[in-house]
Amino acid sequence: HVQLVESGGGSVQAGGSLRLSCAASGDIFKQACMTWFRQAIGKEREGVASIYTDGPSTYYADSVKGRFTISKDKDKNTVYLQMDSLKPDDTAMYFCAAAVRDYCGSTHWKKEEWFQYWGQGTQVTVS
Repeated sequence: HVQLVESGGGSVQAGGSLRLSCAASGDIFKQACMTWFRQAIGKEREGVASIYTDGPSTYYADSVKGRFTISKDKDKNTVYLQMDSLKPDDTAMYFCAAAVRDYCGSTHWKKEEWFQYWGQGTQVTVS
């Protein structure tokens, strides 16, 4: 049984920082594409950042490049999203998703239908 549990959301002022965590249970961390998605009220869900658990690949949305950093800790089966220089436009529910695949391609990392497992989400509010 696979579970993804997000944590670390909260309220912060513009310019501040937050670090989100996504803890994965099960064996998925051996070889998976892990992506953070976000969905703001009234907007479609979008891919924010992605990392491959069995290699160095990372991907970022243009809107967060240079401000957000995705990382992993394989010993803890956890993916992190460090968010710096936060803006009000970053306000959204943030979801962690996992795709058990042998790669994390530049065209797939943000395709929702590619992911088999989703967390419940954690709210980020920037004012």
